[in-house]
Amino acid sequence: MNIFLLRITGLWPDGDKTYEPGFYMMWCLISVSIFVIGHISFQVINVYFIAHDLESIAASSYLLFIEILAGVKAFYLIKNMKILKERMVVFKSDWFQPKNTKQRNFIESSMYFWNRVYKMFLSMCFGCNTFWTIYPMVDNSKEKRLPFLGWYPYDFHKSPYYEVTYVYQVLGICYLTTVHMNVDALVSVLNIYTSCQFEMLRDNIRNLASFSDNVQQNMLECVEHHKNILRFIESSTKFFSWILVWHLLMSGVSIGITMFQLTMVVSFSNEFYSLLSYGFGITIQIFMYCFFGNEVQAASSNLSYAVFESDWTDLSPDIKKKLLFFTMQLKPVQISALNLFYLSLDTYMRILKTAWSYFALLYQVSG
Repeated sequence: MNIFLLRITGLWPDGDKTYEPGFYMMWCLISVSIFVIGHISFQVINVYFIAHDLESIAASSYLLFIEILAGVKAFYLIKNMKILKERMVVFKSDWFQPKNTKQRNFIESSMYFWNRVYKMFLSMCFGCNTFWTIYPMVDNSKEKRLPFLGWYPYDFHKSPYYEVTYVYQVLGICYLTTVHMNVDALVSVLNIYTSCQFEMLRDNIRNLASFSDNVQQNMLECVEHHKNILRFIESSTKFFSWILVWHLLMSGVSIGITMFQLTMVVSFSNEFYSLLSYGFGITIQIFMYCFFGNEVQAASSNLSYAVFESDWTDLSPDIKKKLLFFTMQLKPVQISALNLFYLSLDTYMRILKTAWSYFALLYQVSG
């Protein structure tokens, strides 16, 4: 579903191909121009006209930050498509395939958990978009309102401009939400795949003398597997490093403004539920990044223990020396965003604390 939805939005060429001149590349340019650049631009221009009103800015910016972030994700996804398609080829190489049922279970259990989190995130986004779509219709306001504040070079209160603009905003936010969800899910699944590889390597090290009688060959394969994992991490982070930087910087602000907006709307109204779904959605979004990045660190930290769990006492002195040298190279790996932020549960908690600080500041200023 993840790849399928990205393909619909024009952000995932078929097979192992990258962007080539043709119909699909044209669809990518048209969809991004209309639903990303256009949709965001109308809301950015509107901020200029409401700059004097704090409440109006808060009502517009809590979503605008995340919409801009979706545009950033689309840009880096298109820019690094070649890297991603190369990673997809690496997925299929023999080095990364499970050797037994136990290793296959590592992958299946991790993917099952990722799938549950992805579906929870999907349901939050779907609920949020649904409330955004319907609340202007049922808020009993005499004025024709749009789902989102925006400036347009025509009087959108008149028919049929109002209906056209309304549909355009709904399509725009659905497109941006789809980009958000599936780029986040893609980054998360890359981290899951990496943590599974470390778990598989740990199992291989623990059973150096079990898979075959050639212990030295098994150890060399483990060394090469470890190098391939590190190369995989290096190339993968080239794709999502800047995405992570912008995401971690903007998410705390967006959550804080969303909490502030919840205090400004009527409780248990459609707008209230849309904000609540939106807040939960961003929280799960950050959790996906930080939790699965933390899993990479946890899995890589356990590699050195696997050496002592193996039957190393029965190995020859020469193999023991090589194994000791290999153990010295097994250091914990942290997924970072340009070495500024690290994906961990500690980072997740700091983002939530930052969001609360923004909320407290806005609440105090408005009061």
